[in-house]
Amino acid sequence: MNVLASLLLASILAFAMPPALAGSTHVDIEHRLSTEQLHATGLDTLSPAQMELLNRLLRDNATDAGPDGIYRHAPPQDPHGHVGLEDGPIHGRLRGALDGWQPGTVFELDNGQLWKVLKGKVKLPESLQAPPIVVVPGVAGRWFLQIDEDLPKARVYRID
Repeated sequence: MNVLASLLLASILAFAMPPALAGSTHVDIEHRLSTEQLHATGLDTLSPAQMELLNRLLRDNATDAGPDGIYRHAPPQDPHGHVGLEDGPIHGRLRGALDGWQPGTVFELDNGQLWKVLKGKVKLPESLQAPPIVVVPGVAGRWFLQIDEDLPKARVYRID
């Protein structure tokens, strides 16, 4: 084979090589965003294991794109554009007494789920013992824990 044919073959193979074999161009999410962006999105609250999982999912998802950048296996989109609202509310009871909450408070439900407060602060006038609760889905995957209709909701995320 002459030199020109060898170069042509090498070029074709280089362009035909799948992205996964060509070397990763993935940049972890914490290196893509500023500290302010990580905080604004709530990503700064993820544990190291959660951040590792998110980066792995993003890296794996990047390999699902075709050469034209179009994702072939994209999840179906909600026709109304309300991401996350297809999930129903979760009804249950809190385990133990409740005096109030603030960012960082962890709620344990009677079904074993753990929810941590991201936003919201309330001090109750009297302690409630194992009160009934509803965890309600919001837009874009947000969740809110409601104790009573007359009290503000706590913005929460699941940690178990």
